[in-house]
Amino acid sequence: MRYEVRLSGSGGQGLILIGIILAEAAGIYDGKNVVQTQSYGPEARGGASKSEVIISDGTIYYPKATQLDLLLSMTQKSCDEYYLDLKKDGMLIVDSTLVHQVPTNQAFGIPFTHLAKEELGKPFVANIIAIGAIARISGIVKEASLTEAVLKRVPPWSADLNKKALQIGMAEGKKAAAKISG
Repeated sequence: MRYEVRLSGSGGQGLILIGIILAEAAGIYDGKNVVQTQSYGPEARGGASKSEVIISDGTIYYPKATQLDLLLSMTQKSCDEYYLDLKKDGMLIVDSTLVHQVPTNQAFGIPFTHLAKEELGKPFVANIIAIGAIARISGIVKEASLTEAVLKRVPPWSADLNKKALQIGMAEGKKAAAKISG
């Protein structure tokens, strides 16, 4: 089993953080082999940003994602740029707050940024909502492992906020998956 994930958007959206969290959940808590890489533009905020996570039961010989099983696009630009890297049966998950032209009707559109603002009053936790939805939709990591990884990575003062964001993401992921399968 080799599962390739790309988390993409713009700088400041916390994509590197959730890539690290996903890798730690799969590697440390679920016992899988994992490689996490990242790249971002020279701008502190607003430039391109992506984090890739490869999860495998076996040895990972190449650390870059080339045929994506899952693509998270938090911006229209990242959706347009990376969609063609998805496998034929790959999963596209977009922030429907910011991505309005989705290249397939087989995508999961969840308003991560809107939910973070409206439900929690903190737009900066849209990334944690997104990783919760990814975990629920894909099943690639155990939810308990993801929760543990999130709580180890976020500042202690924000633990409750991030737990709520993760729960919202998991609930939204469950709803989105039910629409597709049911």
